[in-house]
Amino acid sequence: MRRRGRCRIVREACPDALAKTSSGPSKAVQKCPIDGRPGIIAPMTQDELKALVGQAAIAYVQPGSIVGVGTGSTVNHFIEALARMPVRVAGAVSSSVQSTARLHAHGIPVLEANEVTGLGVYVDGADEIDPRGCMIKGGGAALTREKIVADLAGKFICIADESKRVPVLGGFPLPVEVIAMSIAQIMRRFAAMGGQPSVRANVLTDNGHPLIDVRGLSITDPDALEREINQWPGVVSVGIFARHRAHVCLLGTASGVQTLTYER
Repeated sequence: MRRRGRCRIVREACPDALAKTSSGPSKAVQKCPIDGRPGIIAPMTQDELKALVGQAAIAYVQPGSIVGVGTGSTVNHFIEALARMPVRVAGAVSSSVQSTARLHAHGIPVLEANEVTGLGVYVDGADEIDPRGCMIKGGGAALTREKIVADLAGKFICIADESKRVPVLGGFPLPVEVIAMSIAQIMRRFAAMGGQPSVRANVLTDNGHPLIDVRGLSITDPDALEREINQWPGVVSVGIFARHRAHVCLLGTASGVQTLTYER
């Protein structure tokens, strides 16, 4: 298999097979839109789209700087891309134990958030992103630390595949990190607003707290709902990123990386 830009040639077609097709190439045998060579073209997988945007995010990273690094499968590709930079970053502030381990494995120094006064950019994925750049995050259980690092950064660069782009947040269950003794009351509050809350089984955050996932919400006003939930006693952090919404989203699509910029 060979990668050709934004598509994959799974198997090169035999020239004789093309010659025998009187009406041109069949649906199976096509020309690559990148280099014109014949072959069987397959769409990029979701993981390949994630790798594409992970690499694209490097354009926003200054060599020698300290960068904020999120958590998740898309961010793992960004970390791989950081490791390939000809002139590396001076270090990173990481949002999770998982990302810290991966950064260390590539020889990238990791600083504590308390050691820096600010970051140029924070690069992270999203479980959903709406037309204003508001996001649901926390599928990887790192939402509180992600917000802390995002708050240090001048610019939030979201990297995601096109499946994460939605008109309204809420299709993905909303994660909420909570103090354990508040679980029952917080679940009652979500049920009263029409949500279906459940405790995420066998998961504690890096901070040692449980998570509630809330299904069935249609989050038409992310700013207001984020402010409300943050006031509930026992909530550590809610996975609505409206106050810390994205400045830019690099979206992996079938036609390549689409850059979405959001007004502040």
